[in-house]
Amino acid sequence: MIKLFRVDHRLLHGQVAFSWCNAINANAILIASDDATTNEIRKTTIKLAKPAGIKLVIKNVEDAAETINSGVTNKYNLIIIVESIKDAYRLLEKTEEIKSLNLGGTKKIEGSEQLSKALYLTEEDKKLLRKILEKGIEVEIRQVPTDSKRILTLEML
Repeated sequence: MIKLFRVDHRLLHGQVAFSWCNAINANAILIASDDATTNEIRKTTIKLAKPAGIKLVIKNVEDAAETINSGVTNKYNLIIIVESIKDAYRLLEKTEEIKSLNLGGTKKIEGSEQLSKALYLTEEDKKLLRKILEKGIEVEIRQVPTDSKRILTLEML
């Protein structure tokens, strides 16, 4: 069962690995990243951040969608992490199993606008988030489980 679908440009780090896993009783993490599957240094860093007792799988976005759709992940309390809103949208286009999206953090880049403490959106991000909201997917802005849940609305974009 998918417990959390999260955008976090850092992918797996202490904040996700410990606070979110504990808060939602996760026992598996699926990293859906085209870059992390081919970047050995990044893959090693991700593996080092994994809490003991948690299953970790790193797949590209396409393979992650196939894995989710196959039902093999249903037996886990699963966290899925992507590094961008674009990757979140790509995954949402390929599976109907995901009902909500958590925006944890995105990089500040030229032309991006700050929406919260760690969330910076480009015009392309806003366009994709509008499409996600129009699909009926609930989008929340929350870095850690102890933060107040802030629901993203079309008016905020």
